Amino acid sequence: MTSALSDPTLERHFKGHRHTVTSVDFNCNMKQIATGSVDSCVMIWNMKPLMRAYRFDGHKEAVTCVQFSPSGHLVASTSRDKTVRLWVPNMKADSTVFRAHTATVRCVNFSSDGQTMLTSSDDKTIKLWTVHRQKFLFSFCQHMNWVRCAKFSPDDGLIVSCSDDKTIKLWDKKSRECIQ
Repeated sequence: MTSALSDPTLERHFKGHRHTVTSVDFNCNMKQIATGSVDSCVMIWNMKPLMRAYRFDGHKEAVTCVQFSPSGHLVASTSRDKTVRLWVPNMKADSTVFRAHTATVRCVNFSSDGQTMLTSSDDKTIKLWTVHRQKFLFSFCQHMNWVRCAKFSPDDGLIVSCSDDKTIKLWDKKSRECIQ
């Protein structure tokens, strides 16, 4: 029996990190890829062959997550150094630093409009931030162990989180309450 689908082919090999790559994300226009690594760097790769766009140094410890904003104009990165950083992926410049949590930050997720972002951490919290004002809004605090990931629903009204406490929680963003 032959498969209707052929095996995937390697389109491009990206090489440049000095240690384990921990996270990857596509830009919305599919022209760039962001990667984060245990080497504490964020790299932005152009899809054109033989071209690495930028290497961003700033985190003091391993990068745990990278994500492009919905517009593709920003890249957020989280780290074991307890910070979140925002980078402009088409220029080499300093990042905006969010002193976000009291332990490793595991994940970042932008709202669909790119105006707010969620961070989740080993400090057992999920935090909501404004992106452009770089302002902390509030925390969700009912997990009993590390929060591995938190994501907005497609309409941004709900937030779902998962934790090492073996639970998945559903939060109402407006009321800030855990609804399941």
